[in-house]
Amino acid sequence: MCMTLDESAPVRVALLGAGVVGSQVARLLTENSDDLRARVGRAIELVGVGVRRTGIERPGIDPALFTSDLESLVSRPDVDIVIELIGGIEPARTLLLAALSAGKSVVTANKALLADHSHELFQAAAAARVDLYFEAAVAGAIPIIRPLRESLVGDEITTIMGIVNGTTNYILDQMTAEGTDFAGALAEAQRLGFAEADPTADVEGDDAAAKAALLASLAFHTRVRGSDVPRAGISDITADDVAAAKALNCTIKLVAVCSLSEDDRISLGVYPALVPNSHPLASIRGAYNAVFIESRSAGRLMFMGPGAGGTPTASAVLGDLVTAARNRLRGVPGPGESTYAARSLMPAGEVTSRFYVSLEVVDVPGVLAKVARAFADHQVSLQIVRQEGTGESARLGIMTHVAATAAITATVADLEAMTDVRSRVKILRVAGM
Repeated sequence: MCMTLDESAPVRVALLGAGVVGSQVARLLTENSDDLRARVGRAIELVGVGVRRTGIERPGIDPALFTSDLESLVSRPDVDIVIELIGGIEPARTLLLAALSAGKSVVTANKALLADHSHELFQAAAAARVDLYFEAAVAGAIPIIRPLRESLVGDEITTIMGIVNGTTNYILDQMTAEGTDFAGALAEAQRLGFAEADPTADVEGDDAAAKAALLASLAFHTRVRGSDVPRAGISDITADDVAAAKALNCTIKLVAVCSLSEDDRISLGVYPALVPNSHPLASIRGAYNAVFIESRSAGRLMFMGPGAGGTPTASAVLGDLVTAARNRLRGVPGPGESTYAARSLMPAGEVTSRFYVSLEVVDVPGVLAKVARAFADHQVSLQIVRQEGTGESARLGIMTHVAATAAITATVADLEAMTDVRSRVKILRVAGM
């Protein structure tokens, strides 16, 4: 159903949402109209902006464009492309399915929707022979979706490891560089607009897990949902954890890790991890994002840049818009969903990593031997054992060799059952080492 336009008609665009990103998209469509015309070969015209409430002044956008009837807007016969920036699952899912079914190409930044409903959206796009683009859904302005869908499609990707949430990276960076505790760093992130009033989705890893699902789906040609990704957040990271990382010449980062195992299964996870300072991801500061890729032929690649913000994200949206408009004019859609590999997902307990385990113990002879025995009972090999403090109690920091998550979980249960252990046992993974 992908139709070409007559030679004089502009490409007509409907925009859903006029918030931080949407307002910048509308502005750039106006300010860069001549450049966009030159790049597409046809004018791009914004013909409607769907918003919840139409009575609010939004500088830089013609008030005549606003409508609260989003259902009618996405079905208008003169609309060629729909840009969705309202977020959430509903009504975005229903609106985009309606737009695709009506033969409109879609550009979206909605990672939560794509992480759980990409299959039905791709099916609708394929049935209508139109485009579904979503560069802005992962890592803001960083071009990572297009390289995975197009540039690296002739290669085999083996690992993706990334910092894909700017809020958590800013918080952890403040804790590392300034010595701020978690609550103070979060408050500063909220003051600067890097964190939402309710930061749960960011600090508990849900946002990063949705992005990891999209990256894994593209990299490994297998359908992965957001709910498939095990995740842990950063809300219990303390100054002691940051100090331990520094002592090991590491930095704590919230990372999304997607990799292929030796038996061709997909290993997934989002968690705070110790990243060696020699690794490129350790140097990513503030609210920036970065994605590190390893592939069979191209080797190691890294993409880095602003992970959020109105203008950077709008840049990614407009990149998709230009591509969708060009495809529209040619009458052919771009790449669709690729799930031919249908790889299985590794159960969370089988996912392997190196781990850093810290705990407070009674400082008496024989305790270290008991702790070591707990690890040995579950076939977890120790690499480094550090002890801090003397007197009635001491803090142990233990770096393991590679072990399965289930083995570490069982070890921790045994440790916490010991009368000589005085604190909750803390676990951090080690990534990139």
